[in-house]
Amino acid sequence: MSRALQPDEELVELDAEAVRTWCARAFDALGREREEIDAINVYPVADGDTGTNLYLTAEAAHRAVEAVFAASGPDTAETVRAMAHGALLGARGNSGTILSQLLRGMATVLADGCDGDHLARALAEAARAARQAVAHPVEGTILTVASAAAGACAAGGPLVRVARDAYEGAATALTATSGQLDVLERAGVVDAGGRGLVAVLGALLETVTGRAPDRAAPAPLPPAAPREKCAGEDGPAYEVIYLLEADDAAVDLLRSRLDALGESLVVVGGDGLWNVHVHVDDAGAAVEAGVEAGRPHRIRITHFASDATPAPGRGTARGAGSGTDGTHTHRYGTDDGYAHACGTENDGYAHACGTENDGYVHACGTGDDAARAARGERAPRAVVAVVPGEGLAGLCAEAGATTVRTRPGEPPAEDELVEAVRRAHAREVVLLPNDTDLRETAAAAAERVRAEGVRVALIPTRAAVQGIAALAVHEPDRRFDEDVVAMTAAAGATRYAELAVAEHRSFTSAGVCQAGDVLGLIEGDVAVIGKDLTETARTVLDRMLSAGGELVTLVVADDTPPGLAADLEQHVRRGYLAVDTTTYHAGAEAPPLLIGVE
Repeated sequence: MSRALQPDEELVELDAEAVRTWCARAFDALGREREEIDAINVYPVADGDTGTNLYLTAEAAHRAVEAVFAASGPDTAETVRAMAHGALLGARGNSGTILSQLLRGMATVLADGCDGDHLARALAEAARAARQAVAHPVEGTILTVASAAAGACAAGGPLVRVARDAYEGAATALTATSGQLDVLERAGVVDAGGRGLVAVLGALLETVTGRAPDRAAPAPLPPAAPREKCAGEDGPAYEVIYLLEADDAAVDLLRSRLDALGESLVVVGGDGLWNVHVHVDDAGAAVEAGVEAGRPHRIRITHFASDATPAPGRGTARGAGSGTDGTHTHRYGTDDGYAHACGTENDGYAHACGTENDGYVHACGTGDDAARAARGERAPRAVVAVVPGEGLAGLCAEAGATTVRTRPGEPPAEDELVEAVRRAHAREVVLLPNDTDLRETAAAAAERVRAEGVRVALIPTRAAVQGIAALAVHEPDRRFDEDVVAMTAAAGATRYAELAVAEHRSFTSAGVCQAGDVLGLIEGDVAVIGKDLTETARTVLDRMLSAGGELVTLVVADDTPPGLAADLEQHVRRGYLAVDTTTYHAGAEAPPLLIGVE
């Protein structure tokens, strides 16, 4: 975060720190207003998730910016490009996808200059790019608000004046949206996506002036009225979103094909990487079109509900960790043709306990559980995980798991696992051994506890990164069997590797190693022998990603050389456009580096 501005101090240029601050403030602003925006979401689909989608898109942009700052001291161009690229990778829903294109349009101009005149041109390019990305632009939406912001500051000038003019123009246009679309007028609300954009521009104004703009009090909610029909009743039944690696010509053909299949088509991105969003009745045809155009990633298909959805502002807004009321989202892995997750997910991206690719932790250890334990009652469900290092233990414990520490050469005994399951004090327990050599020990422990009346499912996770992936999709409120299947699928979709240092000369599957050599083990077998930890890690990553992947998880120990994780994150960003990277610290007594690829 940049330094706080002094009283009466205003920025004259958007430097890298200012862009970083703007990104963080936009993320915070959308987090504050998420539920209110969700509550007024009636167009194009009354599914109450626009605020959440914008928030998650901004979160992805924020993570990307923080990653480049962790890796180096980026300039303004690198920072705005990271912001736009992160939003592209994490774009959610119709409005989130458009927001990502707005940021991309701004980045193309701000990379060349960051004063007021450049900001004015950036906003104009953003509005143009966003309209071009939408197959059939509609007035009274986020597009209208973006155009108004650009028009209000078109004359340019000092940075502060441009930012203020843009914000005020957007706010005025937002108020007018309720009269531009019949669906908004009937509901008595403004456009939800437009309101999110006003929040983003308000964060920009606060960044350059040091003062938050006056925020109007939320308008009183309209009287309860029959809700607008949702897609699936008289519109397409499915929302399909995916990242796509393809050239421009293939994307032009894809646009035409998807436009004929459905509606709400938005295709954003460029330079070989695109984010595709469309509402269709034939989800399979939309995915097949992507396969024919190039290589799709992160395919998400949401079936819009036909059952009741609360009228705007009348129901409970979607809370942390829950899915949109009445929708079911399924994530499909296209690399091998098999689905790698089942059940419902908030965004289909949750891959690590305690972090936020979907923004929320689904904890199985709650205050209610503690109260039940104090009364001698069992919790409904718990997860027991074996992990190396106190860092991972703390991470998984924060996500609600009961953890068992393992140390080099000291795997936990059967009695330790039995005691951990008992300590979880639950009627149903999922056991994650996270080590191939522990499978038989874990199976024996599970049998002993089953004899005590506890329902135990043993998921044969072979590495800590598989356990992290399984814990991330754990949902204690769904049926036990469904939960176990989802966790097993998530673990099975995660390939794993480990870097270790050879203690003596020996023969391996990759050749002869000498004491002190760095060994890269993929799926338990030595695949790479090197002299340098960073170079060996890069080679291992390249081999793993050659088979495809969407998320790389890095787990580093305390004694891992400083800068290793940042170097590897940068390596992935440069070489693999559609791949995200997440880093965790295992603490002491853990291998130098654990790698997971999902």
